[in-house]
Amino acid sequence: MARYDNISEIEPNLSGAGLRVAIVMSRFNIEIGEGLLGACTASLARRGVAERDILLVTVPGALEIPVVLRRLALSEEYNALIALGAVIRGETYHFEVVSNESARGIMAAQLETGVPVANAVLTTDDEDQALHRMKSKGAEAAEVAIEMANLLRQLP
Repeated sequence: MARYDNISEIEPNLSGAGLRVAIVMSRFNIEIGEGLLGACTASLARRGVAERDILLVTVPGALEIPVVLRRLALSEEYNALIALGAVIRGETYHFEVVSNESARGIMAAQLETGVPVANAVLTTDDEDQALHRMKSKGAEAAEVAIEMANLLRQLP
């Protein structure tokens, strides 16, 4: 990677101290959701986010996540939001609808409100893939949320 000594650069900041974070988790495929949640909250704690500054809201499924994210973002109480869940391919087209529309809604929530949302709603072919990914993706979502909250604080 090229280094540019003559330009200003905002360095990634993964300190969660003082940040307020809300997590919205789907209860559908709850085993995967709880695995994501455990890894996510452990990573938030490691990065300095206090337990009292974390809110967990659960919803029935992935399609219900975006509306709750949007409401939380509009409250102006949170620096970052995290979406957790799992959509696992079945035998029908419903997988595509749920995965595409939940992702679209999650993206819309952050673009409409300016509050960053880390999307860790897994979309996998089977449960084994989701189980394999849940710990790493849950932890990554926490780091993305923290980094983006800090970045947006530094931008004009």
